[in-house]
Amino acid sequence: MDFVLRILFFLLIGAAAGGLLTVAGKLFFVKTDETVEKITEALPGANCGGCGFAGCADYAEAIASGKAKPNLCSPGGLEVNKKVSEIMGVAVEEAEPMAAYVHCNGCKSATVDKYAYAGTKSCIAAEKFYNGKGSCSFGCIGFGDCVNACEEGGIEIKDGVAVINPSQCIACGRCVKACPNHLISLRKKSSLTAVRCSSQDIGKITRTVCKNGCIACGICVKKCPEGAISINGNHAEIDYNKCTSCGICAESCPVKCIEMLQRCS
Repeated sequence: MDFVLRILFFLLIGAAAGGLLTVAGKLFFVKTDETVEKITEALPGANCGGCGFAGCADYAEAIASGKAKPNLCSPGGLEVNKKVSEIMGVAVEEAEPMAAYVHCNGCKSATVDKYAYAGTKSCIAAEKFYNGKGSCSFGCIGFGDCVNACEEGGIEIKDGVAVINPSQCIACGRCVKACPNHLISLRKKSSLTAVRCSSQDIGKITRTVCKNGCIACGICVKKCPEGAISINGNHAEIDYNKCTSCGICAESCPVKCIEMLQRCS
C-alpha cells in the first residue's frame, strides 16, 4: 500500500507542477512581433554583423522598430532588401555595393621579419607575441585568419599580404573582425582610391620597416581638390563621402602607397 501511495503522491506533485507551468505560461506570455518574425525569415541568417547589428534577429528588430533601414544586408543583396522593404511597406532603396579592402602593402620585397616565428600559424596568436613577426607592428601578419573567415573564398595571401577579390566579396565583415591588426575595412565598390598602409609610426620609422609605407608627408592632403584626405594616426585616410576617385592623390603620392583600384561589379 505504501508503494501505491508514493506513486500517487508523485503523480499529484507532477500534475500540480504541470498546472502551475500552464498558468505561468499564460500569465507571462509575450506576444511575438509578426513583423520581426517575417523579416528574420527573409534575412539570410548569416549573423555576420555587416549591417552593424549583432545578428539577423537584432537587425530584424531594429528594422521593425524603425531604427534601421531595410537595405543594410550586404550578403543578402538586392533580393533580400526587396523582401524586407515589402514587409515594411516602404519603397526599395538600393544600397551601395560594398567590398572589403586590406590597408597594407608590406609585401616580402618591401619589409622583413624581425624574428623567426615557430608558433601557431594564426595572425591572432602571432600578434600576441611582440605584435607579430613583421618589422612593421601594424602590417599584415600573413597567416590568413581572414582567409579562413571568408566563406566566399574571396581572400588569398599574395607575397605575404592578404588580398581581397572585390568581385567575390559580399561585404559580410567577417574578415574585418578576424584581422587582429585592424587592417581591413569595408569600402564602396564605386570608390576606386585606397590607401595601402595603416602604420601609426612616424614617417622616418615607417620607411625603415617598410618601403611601401605611408610617411604622412601630407602631399595628398594638399593636392586633393575635394578635401577628402586627412592624416590620422600618421597615415593618410580617405573620406569616401567626399572622394570622387579622380586619382590625383595616387599620382602625387611619393611612396605610391595610394592606389587606384579596378572598377568591379
